[in-house]
Amino acid sequence: MAPSFRLRPELASQGRMGTKMKTGEGTAVPDTTEPSFAGRCLVIIPCLNETRHIGALLEQFSLDAERHDMKIVVADGGSTDGTVQIVEDIMRRNPRIVLLHNEKRIQSAAINLAVATYGDGYDYFIRIDAHGEYPDDYCERLIEEAEAKGADSVVVAMATQGFSTFQKATASAQNSKLGNGGAKHRHGAKGHWTDHGHHALMRIAAFRQFGGYDETFTHNEDAELDYRLAKAGFRIWMTDRTLMIYYPRSTASQLFRQYVGYGRGRAKNLLKHRIVPKLRQTLPLMVLPVVAGTFLAVLHWSAAVPAFLWVAICLGYGVWMAVGERNPYGPLAAISAMIMHLAWSTGFWLQLLRFRKRTDTPS
Repeated sequence: MAPSFRLRPELASQGRMGTKMKTGEGTAVPDTTEPSFAGRCLVIIPCLNETRHIGALLEQFSLDAERHDMKIVVADGGSTDGTVQIVEDIMRRNPRIVLLHNEKRIQSAAINLAVATYGDGYDYFIRIDAHGEYPDDYCERLIEEAEAKGADSVVVAMATQGFSTFQKATASAQNSKLGNGGAKHRHGAKGHWTDHGHHALMRIAAFRQFGGYDETFTHNEDAELDYRLAKAGFRIWMTDRTLMIYYPRSTASQLFRQYVGYGRGRAKNLLKHRIVPKLRQTLPLMVLPVVAGTFLAVLHWSAAVPAFLWVAICLGYGVWMAVGERNPYGPLAAISAMIMHLAWSTGFWLQLLRFRKRTDTPS
């Protein structure tokens, strides 16, 4: 069963592909006038083992590809679950879809390879996460925003939605300040210029000028590129005219591994560019030392107090979500948030230690 996807009223009222209604004498008739875009666009979908989602995504974006003269590039990182077969089957029916084999497997390499191979003659590319869901007029809105604002990159808010009980709890955590720290690209905000957001559309010229994503990053490659873009004066627009839905990991172990990667990526970005971390990044950074400090409780009980306070704050927030927001997954969301905090902090410290070891080792 397909998940429900409810857009904000101002988006939903525009209908599929932004269709508006012309009023005639007595009756309303659809305005089927096609939008005219100055720039051509490439759609890139990095994927790895996405049989549950890839077919529906390709069918959806095939309509946009035909309407707006776009090419769809699926950059597969070595799927073994039948994803490639699904793509090849759809390719036989739609010549606008092409398949690239991404030997480096990671998303940053997938985008770089797709742009290098097929970017000539295109003005923009749109990055589509195979583990997500999108409004029908997603591409149209992004291109309209890029051309109206003169933006080099258009980023979107990302909401999270789950299927299983654990996914729904994790989605509640990721959509809350407990899980996202108030990041604007997580909960959405009025359209504004920003320094980072969830990557959606980018001018290929700007992307190529900096050599694309840094392929040494398995996570947070978007934040790292945004830093370089913003520092060089390129403009990043956070749109409020569209958004995406993301599906969280389905098990605690998968979620933990994912956030270890996020922590590593964030630390690597800060070290590379010598950036001072923001407060919302500093607070979860302390979780691993706090948890590790509980082992000293054998010497004195007070060593466990910081960890106890962290757990109490998270569980209290979960109870508040259950009561104040009438969210039945609130208490479970607190558990997911604690997994995310601990994993992110672990990844961050592991990357710091790795960096310290490397710098301390003689050449």
